[in-house]
Amino acid sequence: MRPLQLRLARAVVGCATPRHYFTAAAGRRGFQEMERGFLGGLAEQAASLGFRRHAGFATGFSPLKPKPLDSIMDVERVRGRSPEEIASCWDDYHLGRGHIGVTMKAKLYHLLEQRAADCRYFVIPMWKGSGYTTMFVQVQMPHIMFTGLEDYKARGTQASPYLTASFYKEFAETKDLVLVRGDVVFPNKLTDDEAKWLLETAQSFYLNDTRYALVERFNKRTRDFEFNDVLRALEMPSA
Repeated sequence: MRPLQLRLARAVVGCATPRHYFTAAAGRRGFQEMERGFLGGLAEQAASLGFRRHAGFATGFSPLKPKPLDSIMDVERVRGRSPEEIASCWDDYHLGRGHIGVTMKAKLYHLLEQRAADCRYFVIPMWKGSGYTTMFVQVQMPHIMFTGLEDYKARGTQASPYLTASFYKEFAETKDLVLVRGDVVFPNKLTDDEAKWLLETAQSFYLNDTRYALVERFNKRTRDFEFNDVLRALEMPSA
C-alpha cells in the first residue's frame, strides 16, 4: 500500500460512526434572495472599495483556474485604503454568496506556506447532524482543496473538491494583509458556515504548534498517527 493510501486508511481505523449524508443547501431561489440583499447597502460599500459587482455566485470552480484578484476587486483603486477597511469589506462582500472571505497577516501566511510545503495532506472531521464526516485536505499553496474522504478514497485525484481556497498576496508587503477566498463548489454538500469552519480549522492545524504536530505525524510518521488525537484536539467524542 502506498504511503498516502496507508495514511488515509489509518485515518478512519476504528471510526464506527454511521455514515451521515449531507443536507441540501439553499436552492436557486435562496441564492436570488441573497443576491438582491447584497445589491442593497452592502453593494454600495463594496463598490466604494473597488469590488466588481459582476463577480458571480459559486456555481462551480476549477481549482486549476482560480479567479485572479483583479476580477474580484479593483486592486489599484484599493491600494490607498487601510488594511482594516480592505479586510472588513472583503469579509462582508462574500457573506451568503457561496463564497467565504477571510484575511490573515502576512507572517502567518508565510508560516502556513512553509509548513504546507513540508506536509501537504491532512484529515479533518466535521460535525454533520448527529455524527461527523471526514474531510481530506490537500494543501498546495497558494491553494487548499477539501474533499470528502470517502470520495477521495473511491476516486483519487478524480474526486471533485467540495471547497477550494485561494490566497491572494497582492497586499502582503504593503498592508501586511493576505486575502483568502473560499469557493463552495457543491452547495448541496457544504454550507457556507461549514466551509468557513473547515477553512479556519485547517489553518489552525498548520499554524498552531501543538496541532501541527498531528499534521507532521500524519505526513511523516504514519504509524504513529491516531485519528482519535484529531478528535480530541477538536473536542469531539472519540470513535
